[in-house]
Amino acid sequence: MSKYLLFVCAFSSQIQIHKGQALSSVDSSITVRRNMSNDFTGCSFGAAAILQYESLKSRVKTAKDEAEQEKNGKASQDMTYWHNWWNQLTDFQKQVILLMSFVDDFWSSLTEGQQMATGIIAVNAVVLCCWRIPSMQRFMVKYFTANPASKTRCLPMLLSTFSHYSIIHMAANMYVLWTFSSSIVSLLGKEQFLAVYLSAGVISTMVSYLCKTSTGRLHPSLGASGAIMTVLAAVCTKMPEAKLGIILLPMVSFTAGNALKAIVAMDAAGLIMGWRLFDHAAHLGGALFGVWYVAYGHKLMWRKREPLVKAWHSMRSQAPGGRGRPGGSGGDGGRPGPPT
Repeated sequence: MSKYLLFVCAFSSQIQIHKGQALSSVDSSITVRRNMSNDFTGCSFGAAAILQYESLKSRVKTAKDEAEQEKNGKASQDMTYWHNWWNQLTDFQKQVILLMSFVDDFWSSLTEGQQMATGIIAVNAVVLCCWRIPSMQRFMVKYFTANPASKTRCLPMLLSTFSHYSIIHMAANMYVLWTFSSSIVSLLGKEQFLAVYLSAGVISTMVSYLCKTSTGRLHPSLGASGAIMTVLAAVCTKMPEAKLGIILLPMVSFTAGNALKAIVAMDAAGLIMGWRLFDHAAHLGGALFGVWYVAYGHKLMWRKREPLVKAWHSMRSQAPGGRGRPGGSGGDGGRPGPPT
């Protein structure tokens, strides 16, 4: 009996040692991940500012080219050329082109927000399919699940934002994204929205890591819920009186502000009570980031991008073939962010 007790005590001590070593390793990697979150967020907004500059510059150039073509009378010549080219096609080629034209018309009928949401949904669908391939399971667990105990420190913080194992989980998240996509993109513009969405995924994962490390519950999680919560919180904060409803209960309606308060309260209760159905820490991190960004972050980050855009314009102008004035680097450049 005494040998048995000694064995149990030794085994328990060994477990505690391994657990302590794991927590120590996790604590040392938290700093690396926190730095990665800061660096990634800064790079995301910097890249978004450059993309907005290039997009605006391209639109200005296209408008100038079209005006010059009309002035030189090239439009009528082009119509004649394309008419002759169409008559030379086979029936099958014409059907393919008509199908492509239908797809293009459908795409053009979507708002910019819906187009952005469609791209994000497509990426999530591809990742969902990869989860169904047995030979990819180890790779998916390594890079597409967020776990503070994982040896792969940084990539999963971003990639897990596009990862869902359950079709229902993905459908619910993507439905919310689609619902709020037009509103958020009309507030921020597509480039700034993309920077906010990607940064929200990394930041919400970082908050989840901190909570898991502090409680010792080092279990993996995945999903776009943290980034989706940022989108939802940002829209609800800017439009708190907007009416929302439940798809299965159309007779029930409530304001966006009340919906945000209820969701935050539920996630706070889940975090305190230790519920593990959802990653409540990631939800709260995403929601708080969304509220903070539209209230303060936009002023601190997006509106101070002008020096970067000017430096980029200067570099582009000095490059071979680079010339002309910037397509708008001052102010908010193109589309303004949330009014303050």
